[in-house]
Amino acid sequence: MRALGSRIAAFLTGHDREIFFAVGDVALIMASLLAATWLRFDGAIPPETVRQLPLAMAISVAVKLLAFASQRLYAMSWSQVSLLEMIAVFRGVTLGSAIFWLITLALRRSDLLPGFPRSILPLDYIITLHAIGGFRLARRVYQQLTHRGAGRRALIVGAGAAGEQLVRAMRQTPDSGYAPVGFVDDDTRKVGTVIYGLRVLGPRARLPGIIRGYQIEAVLIAIPTAPTREIRNIISLAREGGAQEIRIIPGLDQLLNGHLALADLRDVQLTDLLGRDLVRADTSSIGQWLSGRTVLVTGAGGSIGAELSRQIARFRPAALLLVDVDESQLFWVHQELERLGVPATPIVADVRSERRMREIWTQLRPHVVFHAAAYKHVGLMERHPQEAAATNILGTLAVVQASRESGVEKFVLISTDKAVNPTSVMGATKRVAEKICLAFSGEGPTQFIAVRFGNVLGSRGSLLPLFQERIKRGEPLVVRGSNMRRYFMAVEEAVLLVLQAGLMGEGGEVFVLDMGEPVRILDLAREFIRLSGLEPDKDVPIVFAEPEPGEKDYEDLLTAEEGTVATKHDRIFVARRTPLQRGEAFLASVRSVEDLLAPEDQLRLVRRLQELVPTYHPSEMLAPDVKVGLGL
Repeated sequence: MRALGSRIAAFLTGHDREIFFAVGDVALIMASLLAATWLRFDGAIPPETVRQLPLAMAISVAVKLLAFASQRLYAMSWSQVSLLEMIAVFRGVTLGSAIFWLITLALRRSDLLPGFPRSILPLDYIITLHAIGGFRLARRVYQQLTHRGAGRRALIVGAGAAGEQLVRAMRQTPDSGYAPVGFVDDDTRKVGTVIYGLRVLGPRARLPGIIRGYQIEAVLIAIPTAPTREIRNIISLAREGGAQEIRIIPGLDQLLNGHLALADLRDVQLTDLLGRDLVRADTSSIGQWLSGRTVLVTGAGGSIGAELSRQIARFRPAALLLVDVDESQLFWVHQELERLGVPATPIVADVRSERRMREIWTQLRPHVVFHAAAYKHVGLMERHPQEAAATNILGTLAVVQASRESGVEKFVLISTDKAVNPTSVMGATKRVAEKICLAFSGEGPTQFIAVRFGNVLGSRGSLLPLFQERIKRGEPLVVRGSNMRRYFMAVEEAVLLVLQAGLMGEGGEVFVLDMGEPVRILDLAREFIRLSGLEPDKDVPIVFAEPEPGEKDYEDLLTAEEGTVATKHDRIFVARRTPLQRGEAFLASVRSVEDLLAPEDQLRLVRRLQELVPTYHPSEMLAPDVKVGLGL
């Protein structure tokens, strides 16, 4: 008996909401029938009908509870009832009442409910519908009536479904910290109307005046489909009006799933301000390509490699192999994937070791390889050109050879815009890496392709983390050249396009990603300061320095002889093919780099890079004897 009692108690504890609603419904169903009978007879209920009421109530309760359960009325949330739930209430009450009517009319000719008044039935239906619906709406109505609106006075930009969901979330969360004041929307038909109790105060162009006139403290942008140019304009107008806080909702995919909540509001990020629209990719086809395959990522501990691993994991490969020489970064990426429930195998290895690469490839037999391992810092590689050559050239050669020998189906090299007309050792070595891929293309089962793009926001060693550290230390931001411009994209966007390009590649292509418009570094620095809640030149000074040797004011995405050909994806182009360097002479020249890695061979190494990449123009940052030897 004790065990039975414990089971009953556990069941009741786990079904508190269902029991609460069921008990409430029983009381309301009985009260509705009693009220309908009382109204039918103006309070003077005949004795015969009084005797019949208990049985009628029992039938009504049994039938209607079953009808309510069939419409899932006991699964809904009490605090988040919406029109959809009210439709379910209508269906449940109508179904239950219809069955109750049929049973009652059938029993009127029996000894159970003889002559039961038919006129009670429509009254009972109307009262039950209002009672059950009101019961479900009670908590939400109470929240609306008792919501004091304590918190920062908030203006919602966008009076569509997303804006309505945002206001509803605020109303349902008394301690949200926001007191919604109204909407702003460019739809002239909405201006002046009231949505969810709030008026649409005007178009976005009037944002500064509305902010000042209504003493708005927080501007919440609720337009998930707006291109970033519109977002940038809204942010500019909000700042002009003196808004203390500007936040934005997540993307459209979360709204479609109905998951918008106050916790999803996030601060404005630089990716919102770079004038780039949402990237679309054929994730279904990418999934078919990678699902069930063994995928290997080199440089998996770096920014690009780690994001590649995250996104590849979404498509459930049979095995995900993470290769990196940096065991610390590799450890954290592997830990992150494990928390997400993704099986992955971390492998500590140096891509420069031909023996180790052959060993891994022969043992694990990857189907697809993404080669992201590389030295990418321009200034450091100018000081250490041998390291750039060893990793970016010989490392690529080792991985390419291992891939060809083990029968890899597709090999994707992550390249850079700095490989075009390079003025740095890093750019020159990455251009050689592209040429190695093209040289092996078409000579075996492996399809070798390269994907070229610009700077990634927030990557390790990139500009933004440096800005962030300087602001933390109270130091001025250093901008090299007042007119220096760079292409930028978010790491998530870059990787998604890399996967799309990898799917499209058939071997021998150099894909070029549409990077949008180049961004002036000075403008980026000023915007970064504002996003930190400070004022440029007032709270944080900006100082100018000369560009580092090897840096250009502008980066190109194509060599002069290339040009592009459009693909079926509007963000991905393919460079027109240039004459390929194949054969043993080219490979011998590449392999000879291994003999030029000693410090005293730096001049010969740079000259070899010039032979391999005729468009390479060395910088002045190289060692003094090298500069003299090159006539710099």
